[in-house]
Amino acid sequence: MKTINEYPLVSIISVNYNGADLTCEMIKSLRNITYPNIEIIIVDNASHESPAKIKNLNQDITLILSEKNIGFAGGNNIGIRASKGKYILLLNNDTEVDAGFLEPLVEKLEMNSHIGGVSPKVYYCNTSIIQFAGSTPINAITGRGGFIGELEADMGQYDVDKICNHTHGAAMLVPRSVLEKVGLMSEFFFLYYEELDFCEKIKRAGYEFWYIHSSKVYHKESMSVGKKSSLKTFYQTRNRILFMKRNVKAYQYFLFCVYYALISIPKNIVSYILKRDWNLLIAYINGVKWNFKKQIIPSDPEL
Repeated sequence: MKTINEYPLVSIISVNYNGADLTCEMIKSLRNITYPNIEIIIVDNASHESPAKIKNLNQDITLILSEKNIGFAGGNNIGIRASKGKYILLLNNDTEVDAGFLEPLVEKLEMNSHIGGVSPKVYYCNTSIIQFAGSTPINAITGRGGFIGELEADMGQYDVDKICNHTHGAAMLVPRSVLEKVGLMSEFFFLYYEELDFCEKIKRAGYEFWYIHSSKVYHKESMSVGKKSSLKTFYQTRNRILFMKRNVKAYQYFLFCVYYALISIPKNIVSYILKRDWNLLIAYINGVKWNFKKQIIPSDPEL
């Protein structure tokens, strides 16, 4: 039988923003896992509500308070810098985990040094409905990709480990050695597309990604598309274009711009007008316009 020191240390990092109850539920599920060598680091992204409850209920975790909200990537980067593990697990605070979810992820990375990251099978919480069982490539013309198995009932159809295009942002395990080589996530995105951009950077360094079927995580994201906020609409629009600009070849970006100008923009504008979603229309237009302004994008941070 292995001793605790024979298991590589895994640093589990999660970002909290006004979600102390969700974060505590996630930590509670981590208490039941069978993997014995972990540290839990919670980064509070300048929540309006006090995060003290998290520490009061979980004295053994590390709680880091950010002075300002620096987004998903920035919060995770703070946690990564404070971590000690051989492997870094970025875990959304609106997830709960299966007791044995961590062993298959670590085992896959221990077996293959060419892997830059792994993700589990992700379900919608309290269901057997799949959200993620791998991923398809981002289309170089439309800027769209997808999750394999999304909204399908799990009948065992994806019970095999496979290489995938990118990991799932809600739960991804990455070797520290990879971060030392490629650096951390770009904090410029703030919300949305930062994990896709991160994965593209890791792939350019020569690594691959895997979906691990025997690891299970449950995500509390709704299966139905909820009403979008202006903030969400702005960042999704802005960052989709920014992601393509950073990650495809020049001729592909040109074709993407043609597609976006002739099809995507008119379609979305008409949709917002018909729905009388004026705030979302303005946010969408501002997201597009942002990419035509001269912007100074800082270099991605290093570990």
